[in-house]
Amino acid sequence: MTGILSLTTFAPIIGVLAILFLKLASKPGDRKKVDAASKWIALVTTLATLAISIVMVAKFNPAEPGFQFVESAPWFAGLTYSMGIDGISVLLILLTTFLMPLCIVASWRSIEDRLPEYLIAFLLLETLMIGVFCAMDLILFYAFFECGLIPMFLIIGIWGGKNRVYAAYKFFLYTLLGSVLMLAAILTMANIAGTTSIPALMQFKFAPQLQIFLWLAFFASFAVKMPMWPVHTWLPDAHVEAPTAGSVILAGVLLKMGGYGFLRFSLPMFPDASHYFAPLVFAMSAIAVFYTSLVAFRQTDIKKLIAYSSVAHMGFVTMGIFSGNAAGIQGAIFQMVSHGLISGALFLCVGVIYDRMHTREIAFYGGLVNRMPWYAATFLLFTMGNVGLPGTSGFVGEILTMTGVYGASTWTAFVSATGVILSAVYALSLYRRVVFGTLDNPKLATIADLEPREVIIFAPLIVGTLALGVYPDAVFHYTTASVDHLIEAWRAASPVSVGG
Repeated sequence: MTGILSLTTFAPIIGVLAILFLKLASKPGDRKKVDAASKWIALVTTLATLAISIVMVAKFNPAEPGFQFVESAPWFAGLTYSMGIDGISVLLILLTTFLMPLCIVASWRSIEDRLPEYLIAFLLLETLMIGVFCAMDLILFYAFFECGLIPMFLIIGIWGGKNRVYAAYKFFLYTLLGSVLMLAAILTMANIAGTTSIPALMQFKFAPQLQIFLWLAFFASFAVKMPMWPVHTWLPDAHVEAPTAGSVILAGVLLKMGGYGFLRFSLPMFPDASHYFAPLVFAMSAIAVFYTSLVAFRQTDIKKLIAYSSVAHMGFVTMGIFSGNAAGIQGAIFQMVSHGLISGALFLCVGVIYDRMHTREIAFYGGLVNRMPWYAATFLLFTMGNVGLPGTSGFVGEILTMTGVYGASTWTAFVSATGVILSAVYALSLYRRVVFGTLDNPKLATIADLEPREVIIFAPLIVGTLALGVYPDAVFHYTTASVDHLIEAWRAASPVSVGG
């Protein structure tokens, strides 16, 4: 399977070139034809990329903990273009390629202005996100990681809501500032170890004192990306202003890059510092779960409520990663995959009613079950998944994460358990206010239920949420070997050496 990672990564670029050629070759009066053709090009391209990624997953050997499908070639200035995946990154690539066609279909009617450019931004973003999970060279990883900011900045800033420019700049500046520190750490590591190869750096033993500064530099970038409390304030603004598909990708994939960074760099490369700072991560994660759940309850905008819910759920991910045991780390990875499905579906649910009524205010709605029974059932399923109902994927991630955290920090597990209760409060309260009750608003009297296009979008998300809920081994089958290998480095480290 030589070259399959590069093919998966850069396949969306073919769609970009096709849309650009179509755009340049068109006449001024051909806008509708260009828009229609661009949508089909983007959809076919993303479906083809999904098909290639499925072949990649099918050929992947779950028993091998190391990197597979390795590609290496000279790049520039002595750097190497190096690609490879393990049991952690393979699932995140599949999640990315799975969500992208759904985003294209979700944008089929809602985006009318500069549609070809909008689709190009999404296709470029797909390439850059996949590249993050494939990169085996630090500089290559950083290039993919940072360039991904640009398409999302444009998606929010051009096709977002009325405060889109503010939200776009806030998103860009927050994430860029943290990444500047990571770049300094990368250059330091390359200078000391004499390489930018990620596998080689995972085996290199950095001095314990140096690990502190390197860990903090990477943490600054990944904590903003997740985002962790208290650097989470850019996320609600970005979600509220972003178009529906932008919110799906932001919550479904981009936030996972922070968790992936902790798993790929912080734990294996700086194990002593990870031990040392684990209590700090536990404290920040516990505050995120508890505090943002309370903030979510007070929101009047449906999208902002779900955005704060995402911050709380990412708190489970970070505490699970730094628990240092199999249950916690496996739960964190599962939670990232599960949250990608459920949060993406919830933002799509918001998009359904926003496309019809052009408002996300909770008070505007009520009694939708009387006019939209299929929508009410779909929204209920993903709401239940969001609060961790057994039988949905949300339950598996939360229970495993808290089990792992309980073995590392009892008080953190206790606080996170209260967050689970609070999530049920705000999520079910939202559902009751939007869906149940009497339909008093006359503007809702003619609102239509799900149409076939929307059913097509939700169907695979429903299947994924339920399938992973009853058969979580579909994820663990791929992650177990890599997680066990990761834990070996954690157990070999000692927090005492950092202080000494």
